[in-house]
Amino acid sequence: MIGLTLPARGTGPLRVLCLGAHADDIEIGCGGTLLTLLGRAGRLAVQWIVFSATPERAGEAQRSANALLGNRCEQDVEICDFQDGIFPHQLPAIKAVFERVKQRSKPDLILTHAWNDSHQDHNTIATLTSNTFRDHLLLGYEVPKYDGDLGRPNAYVHLSEQVARQKAEAIYDAFPSQQHRRWFDPETFLALARLRGIECNAEEGYAEAFYATKMVMAL
Repeated sequence: MIGLTLPARGTGPLRVLCLGAHADDIEIGCGGTLLTLLGRAGRLAVQWIVFSATPERAGEAQRSANALLGNRCEQDVEICDFQDGIFPHQLPAIKAVFERVKQRSKPDLILTHAWNDSHQDHNTIATLTSNTFRDHLLLGYEVPKYDGDLGRPNAYVHLSEQVARQKAEAIYDAFPSQQHRRWFDPETFLALARLRGIECNAEEGYAEAFYATKMVMAL
């Protein structure tokens, strides 16, 4: 399989914008990719936005982001308080956040929800991302859930086994408010990473998968 490499940024950091509807979405969808970038990309600047969180979950989200990113990159973490479950009915206010971010951000890579995610909040964020950032590299990540909407992704990031396990354990430890959910455990996250690793022939057997809707190849 032929791989594509993000271009070097010269003297500036690689700028990554991470968007998640809920407090744990970013970590579940692309936590391994972020850990891999932190280990390989040199300078990194991450803008991390969570759109919905109760006070309890906001604290978990902030601590989780800080733990994952550590002091290894420039970081800007923002936790919003839009009401969970009804994002389509809050569209103008959420769109205003996107427009504000667009005015002050020039990301090289945007990690957001996949366009085909059936959860109404996830789908709203995915749609607004593509509507707002029209000339950017967008990778839509996947979140396992009851809806059973996992599909056929077309972009992969290989993960080392160490990173895959670090991600799975970190998510479980960071969000005790979610540990009562039957699907929320390290085995779920490792199982999906293992299946995606098979699909892209990952060297250590683990990967995260994404949906790339539009890419330009520089030949």
